[in-house]
Amino acid sequence: MADEEGGPDMVSFRELARRLVADGVVPRMSHQRVSKISRDDPDFPPVTLVGGSKAVDYRTARPYFQNRKSRQGQRTDLKAKKGQAQDG
Repeated sequence: MADEEGGPDMVSFRELARRLVADGVVPRMSHQRVSKISRDDPDFPPVTLVGGSKAVDYRTARPYFQNRKSRQGQRTDLKAKKGQAQDG
């Protein structure tokens, strides 16, 4: 682990998910979920390829997840698409 004054603390998505849970940032997280969030959210911290794995700096990812509003269980398929009126 990088110290406070050192360089980035690069971790794989699997390690990121494990640390977020271990540090109490989120109650549960899988590396698959981290991967999906990284693809879907333009505000996700920068991702670096290391070999065949994706990695992110834990020092930027932790605050991102601490401030991220969880939408767990939200039914996005029931929301009206932009520009369409909801049936009522």
